[in-house]
Amino acid sequence: MTVEDRIKQAEASLGARFSVVDEVALFNQEKVLAAFRGEQIALRHFLPTTGYGYGDEGREALGRVYARTFGAERAIVSPALLSGTHALTVALFGVLRPRHKLVFLTGMPYDTIRGVIWGKGNGSLSDFGVESEVVPLTEDGKVDLAAAERALRGADTVYLQRSRGYELRDAFTVDEIGELCAFVRKCGFSGCIFVDNCYGEFVETREPTEVGADLIVGSLIKNPGGGLAPTGGYIAGRAKYVAQCENRLTAPSVGGEIGSYAYGYQPFYQGFFLAPHVVAQALKGGLLIGKCMEDLGYTNFPALSKPLADITRAIEFKSERELVSFIQSVQDVSPVDSFVRLEPWDMPGYDCKVVMAAGTFVAGASIELSADAPIRAPYVAYFQGGLTYEHCKLACREILKKLC
Repeated sequence: MTVEDRIKQAEASLGARFSVVDEVALFNQEKVLAAFRGEQIALRHFLPTTGYGYGDEGREALGRVYARTFGAERAIVSPALLSGTHALTVALFGVLRPRHKLVFLTGMPYDTIRGVIWGKGNGSLSDFGVESEVVPLTEDGKVDLAAAERALRGADTVYLQRSRGYELRDAFTVDEIGELCAFVRKCGFSGCIFVDNCYGEFVETREPTEVGADLIVGSLIKNPGGGLAPTGGYIAGRAKYVAQCENRLTAPSVGGEIGSYAYGYQPFYQGFFLAPHVVAQALKGGLLIGKCMEDLGYTNFPALSKPLADITRAIEFKSERELVSFIQSVQDVSPVDSFVRLEPWDMPGYDCKVVMAAGTFVAGASIELSADAPIRAPYVAYFQGGLTYEHCKLACREILKKLC
């Protein structure tokens, strides 16, 4: 069977899944459009500002658009949030205080956040006297409810990670997050339920803030930036918690009253407007590569029969050589730096070498077609993004040519 035939066969088998993705995209597009119309977004909101940014209409209205869309009371959307890890850090330092207890109910968090929690002498939460406890997931990748109930005693903030990170588990669906929020409240917890929402925005018709989460945090160079936001992050949720995060992002005396951006806000607004469609393109691309790899005998996470909860797809390989070759194949079909020969390297924030393919217009943007992997067993590539389904399909073709 030719590579083209394999792709056509995969597409035919995925028709029903693609239709569901399109329906979700339409629902989310209508939700975003309603937020733009409700806030009466106008050309003046795109204008650049400088200095303190007092009364910056663009910044303030952008936060309101995010809050409306995500079912939140308030939101920070800022280019001063430099990455997903930075946004998470600002939010954690915003809501936590010395001698507070932070509980991770969805297992060990993503690699780069670990130094924020447990670093020694680097200004981590641990350095500031915050106690942290991790509740390991069960063997099937679910929350251990009995252990969670015990860990919640004396807890001030509960942390849920929606995406899998570098773990071999399924991402948590919004329904599952809602059930966890209800469970946590039933246990008597009255503090902040905090969700790392990276890679999950617009994959489903609801966000965690619509099912009981108090704060959600993410990066604008992932899903909600729509491939256009040049940098930035967001924090959305209950007003009292967002206000605490504003005080940490700027200063307790000024909070969310300041913040300018000299380059203008148009790409942030336009990227958010496009995000439901772009996320749908990435999801279809992930389903296609997943189906083709499954047909060749490679294990995929999530299984193709399961609902989608984020834009990442984990693909397990038999050796380091095979893994690195796959990542290199993604770089080869990138529009930017396609000529670069990737090699694993000691990337800051990780405890092993990492190889990353990101031939992207926005440096490191994982809503664009990208793939990365830690160099450790089991050898798993994490594939995500794709601004257009057509680019994903072309990438799939080239990857299959090397494997078939």
